[in-house]
Amino acid sequence: MEGDRDSDMGVEMATQPEPEYTVSDEETRKVVADFLEMGHVENIVAMYRQDPSCYDWTGELLTDERFAVRLGVSVLFEYLRDERPDQVALAIPSLARQMESPHPWVRGEVVSVLGIIGTDEALALVERAVDDPDSQVAAVARDILEEHGR
Repeated sequence: MEGDRDSDMGVEMATQPEPEYTVSDEETRKVVADFLEMGHVENIVAMYRQDPSCYDWTGELLTDERFAVRLGVSVLFEYLRDERPDQVALAIPSLARQMESPHPWVRGEVVSVLGIIGTDEALALVERAVDDPDSQVAAVARDILEEHGR
């Protein structure tokens, strides 16, 4: 009988380890976006809770052309602001990078999420958007600042 051990020769056959499969950040961001589009925000809240490095993806998620994904990011940050107020500012660097987007809809979404975060650092970026070349982005920035008493 053949198997892991050849009893006639007393030699054990080496078994190959299972290959490791790692998921890239790009693949994970796509899954996050897809879950947000489907309305599974609670699942993404759990991911952000477990792995704060997810905050680095926030700005890129707001570049998704699917409105439901961008809306999902706003809902996500409303949850996170309430549950993890000490961590939401981790998204600010990724959001700041998108403030230079050529697309006004991206800049508008960024300003909205910064308003949800609401820290002094986030609101300083919102203040910069008051001078945005797009009148709607500038109006959103003014509204957010007014809400925060600035």
